[in-house]
Amino acid sequence: MEHVRNGQIDIDEAVEKLRHLPFEDLGFACIDHHRQIRRGFPEVIFCPGKTTEHIIKIFESLAAKGNNVLATRAKPDVFEALAKTGKFPKARYEELARAIILVQKEPPASKSVLPIVTAGTADIPVASEAKVTAEIMGQRTELICDVGVAGLHRLFKHLPKLQNANVVIVVAGMEGALASVMGGLVNCPVIAVPTSVGYGSSFEGLSALLTMLNSCASGVTAVNIDNGFSAAVTATLINRKIDSNNK
Repeated sequence: MEHVRNGQIDIDEAVEKLRHLPFEDLGFACIDHHRQIRRGFPEVIFCPGKTTEHIIKIFESLAAKGNNVLATRAKPDVFEALAKTGKFPKARYEELARAIILVQKEPPASKSVLPIVTAGTADIPVASEAKVTAEIMGQRTELICDVGVAGLHRLFKHLPKLQNANVVIVVAGMEGALASVMGGLVNCPVIAVPTSVGYGSSFEGLSALLTMLNSCASGVTAVNIDNGFSAAVTATLINRKIDSNNK
């Protein structure tokens, strides 16, 4: 509407842009273009289970509206196929996060910083997924790695910044105890992310998930196993509310 008022586009162009709100039916997928307006961030592509052709067509549809695009759990060959189209020279692949990222317009940087803490180095891929998700939504982040309970003294030097945070993401596998420890040290919500890292009895992350769900530290809430994406979205929404209230 602002573009029409300013004479940047005519009425016919505006009608064409509005035609695909609230969604665009591609036959195999209904793209939710209205999500940016409704939620403050566009739809994200979850790649597993989709063909490469479908992923690229969804990517093209989202990018055509000028939004930033995030494709999660993407394999390198999907990015290679996307790059071969030549349509998205600014797209990049984050190997650790397994994510394809296209930034077409820089989001305003958040006032607050989101700490993302890992118990071990093996938890970094899940933490990286959280990091790129939060950052494409405009959230500033800080990754604090390898400070788990096997050497808890490593965590202590980071306490001042953790205690000043609005919300903290804790990523841990094995027994997942770091989230409970964090819950006893900070005065903000802790979003716990169990990972599938661990030996046989960790049951691919189930033991960490149960530990986090049964935490005796109040203020700890858990997302599903390896779900760095959901943790990042939740933490970013919390910070956005707090930032907007502190204007």
